[in-house]
Amino acid sequence: NGLFGGQSGYLVEVFDDTAQQKYLRLISSYNAELEGEVEAKLEHIQEMQDKIIIGISDIVESRDNSTGGHVKRTSEAIRIFMDELEKESAEFHLTKKYVESVIKAAPMHDLGKIAVEDYILKKPGRYTEDEFQLMKVHAAVGAKIVEKALNGVEDDAFMEVAKNMAHYHHEKWNGKGYPEGLAGRRIPLEARIMALADVFDALVSKRCYKEKYSYDEAFQIIEESLGSHFDPELGQAFLRCRKGLEDY
Repeated sequence: NGLFGGQSGYLVEVFDDTAQQKYLRLISSYNAELEGEVEAKLEHIQEMQDKIIIGISDIVESRDNSTGGHVKRTSEAIRIFMDELEKESAEFHLTKKYVESVIKAAPMHDLGKIAVEDYILKKPGRYTEDEFQLMKVHAAVGAKIVEKALNGVEDDAFMEVAKNMAHYHHEKWNGKGYPEGLAGRRIPLEARIMALADVFDALVSKRCYKEKYSYDEAFQIIEESLGSHFDPELGQAFLRCRKGLEDY
């Protein structure tokens, strides 16, 4: 204070930050554009993955004499079914992500058939008991294939849904299915859902060992199988899909 005679003051610096603000706006715009490009690329990659999965499923199915178009039809049946279940999401505790996962995983449910010998898949008639035992391996093998294909590519929740659909879609509510003989709610929900769409398509489609059933016959068989083959609550919801399935 003595040096300046007891006087004090402020130093005010004025500068033009127009260039800096312009730079910050450019950075913000670039980041937004980059995020948009990354999102678009991720969507494109996801679409490619989905198409590859469906393509592989179609190739596997082409080896099977009796199930032409099964992958496409069951996938659409699942979409129709999930639309119905989504209306009752509170009862079944379904999230939007879960619904999307089941729809996306549906084409992979029979991937395990790639491990089944041609002489069985291409047999123009019913299986013997021994042949049927060999066919059954496709469920467990399918789960392993799905896990290897999706590990590190998809999130764990989706991979679990896809594995369960492949592994357990031949289980029955009464415990008399395969490969594990699970019963009731021990069968994962997504597998119980897949079972209904899978059997429905088998019933209304012509196979080398049978003629196709009418819709009346198919829905009657499913209704009579609620509580034995199928989850009774899910089965009732599936019956309500009749119009949508017939329209498709």
